[in-house]
Amino acid sequence: MKPTQSKSAFTLVEIMIVVAIIGLLASLGLPNLLKAGKKSRSARFAREIKNAGHAFVQYAFDHGTYPPDKTPTEMPVGMAEYLKGFPWAEDTVIGGQWDWDYGQFGVSAGVSVYSPGWSSAQMQEIDAMIDDGNLATGEFRERASGYIYVLEN
Repeated sequence: MKPTQSKSAFTLVEIMIVVAIIGLLASLGLPNLLKAGKKSRSARFAREIKNAGHAFVQYAFDHGTYPPDKTPTEMPVGMAEYLKGFPWAEDTVIGGQWDWDYGQFGVSAGVSVYSPGWSSAQMQEIDAMIDDGNLATGEFRERASGYIYVLEN
């Protein structure tokens, strides 16, 4: 008679149960991960628009006036020195393009995001980080086809 050999291996049912448990855990954690990613992009955008605003204010301080208005992604004359390393010609982290508005949209000067990809509700959350949470008032407002960080009324 042959000695019995004991083989230790997982059955197909055991493997399927493990896969199901991993899938369940991933489905529970994924929404939180996506939410954290959006919150991180919101904070980055808020920081970037403020930094751009500070650069334009510094330019105005040095030159006695703001640079002339430009179209989206077009770097205003003389601002390259003040916006070193800033991704002005690239899409913002929330979609859309950076825009300099001088004498536009009812304000004297402001840094804008033109045509962002985020909803009004998501932009309101950004407004709460920057300002008063109301896109009709304050430093961060809605404008035609975008949003503006007002530097000077």
